[in-house]
Amino acid sequence: MKKAVLALVLVLALATTLLAGCGGTPAPAASQAPAASQAPAAPQPSAAPASPAPSLAPAAPAPSAAAPAPNLPEKDSIVIGMARPISGVYEVFETDVFGPIYRMWIDDVNADGGIYVAEYGKKLPIEVIKYDDTSDMDTMIRLTERLMLEDKVDFIFPSCSTAFLFAQAEVTNQHGYLLFSGEGGAAELSKLYDQFPLFFVTCNHSVTQIPAMAAVLAENGVESAYITYIQDQYGIEYHDAAVPALKNVGIEILGEVSVPFDTQDFNPIVSGAMASNADAFLCFAYPDQNFPITQTSMALGYNPKVFLLGPGGNMDVFPAIFGEQAAEGVMGFGGWNAKSSAAAAEFVDKFRAKNPGVGIDWWGHICYISMVQVFEQAVVGAGTLDNAKVAEYMKSHHFDTYMGEVWFESNSFAPQCFLGNIGQWQSGVFEVLDEGARRTAELIIPKPDWPTP
Repeated sequence: MKKAVLALVLVLALATTLLAGCGGTPAPAASQAPAASQAPAAPQPSAAPASPAPSLAPAAPAPSAAAPAPNLPEKDSIVIGMARPISGVYEVFETDVFGPIYRMWIDDVNADGGIYVAEYGKKLPIEVIKYDDTSDMDTMIRLTERLMLEDKVDFIFPSCSTAFLFAQAEVTNQHGYLLFSGEGGAAELSKLYDQFPLFFVTCNHSVTQIPAMAAVLAENGVESAYITYIQDQYGIEYHDAAVPALKNVGIEILGEVSVPFDTQDFNPIVSGAMASNADAFLCFAYPDQNFPITQTSMALGYNPKVFLLGPGGNMDVFPAIFGEQAAEGVMGFGGWNAKSSAAAAEFVDKFRAKNPGVGIDWWGHICYISMVQVFEQAVVGAGTLDNAKVAEYMKSHHFDTYMGEVWFESNSFAPQCFLGNIGQWQSGVFEVLDEGARRTAELIIPKPDWPTP
């Protein structure tokens, strides 16, 4: 029980995935650390699981394929700068979410000798300058500027949370740096594309996930829903997208209630949902609401036909905390697994082997690894470290990744690229429910009752 409680405490930090950020206590002095001390070499190369098709971004040419461009300074590495939450409330992102992905990728790239850059005529290993932003937005901005203006890094990798990304994209684009998103994403970010042309969004969100959810519920005879949502950007966005989507497929909404961040007693929320007798309970909130709501639902014996949770419900930590039997039939967003493709299965095996004790995020992890694969291929294809040219290459080519073939539409992965948008725990596997070829299992409805205490 003690172990489960500790795991829950760690997971609750994931609640801030899409939270609006704000300034806090001044951070301690940031430390600089080169990649050599962070990313020991690993045996696997960084290539994607399958050879690129002719129409995809090219593989790295042999070192003799090009001579160094004239008048370039001598260069022995590609320097990537990061302001990451090594401490503070977002620390779990660095330890369990995008952190393991970029570290694994850097290991692979450096084990293979680096990334071939044609203008230098050779492979360049990756060096990292990483500072602790202490999970504070003001500190993150200050450190991002330091990386660009003082350290003069070649590229910037993202901090985390949607609000932080909004702020970071503004400053990186101002200084001509490419930036892609890590942990965080929302439809609101799409409004940045015209304003910040060097910014790219990695993960899927309400634009594709809510229509997929509505289609699956309608297909399985769901007639009514009760919506609970956190009163912030994420919750409001998903609520506002879900209401018309559900009505459009004939699903009646029997209740809507917003949840304050400081809610401690979830009995009224769950009791209200029970009283509505709605077929589906839809909770667009974070783990520090989703997890207590799950516990309260189990305690009150609330067993609707559909029980869907936002972030946290799609991660390995959910069945780890509540048990596989309790997780059975619980739905969440994201959606991919080892059955999605041979490449996805290879990624699962590799991630588990290189990150023992770290659970998989069945929403973001495969998006993050695919984005860094795109970045690598774009640097090779553009043959330069010029951020604008690399960004333009990303916009105009297709790439081979663990997600399969991917490309961008309006600076975001095209909707067709994602392996799934909606999923459900079935026998310990987060199955994909999307209509069509992505589907890996049929929806279990009604959800099995919670196990008896």
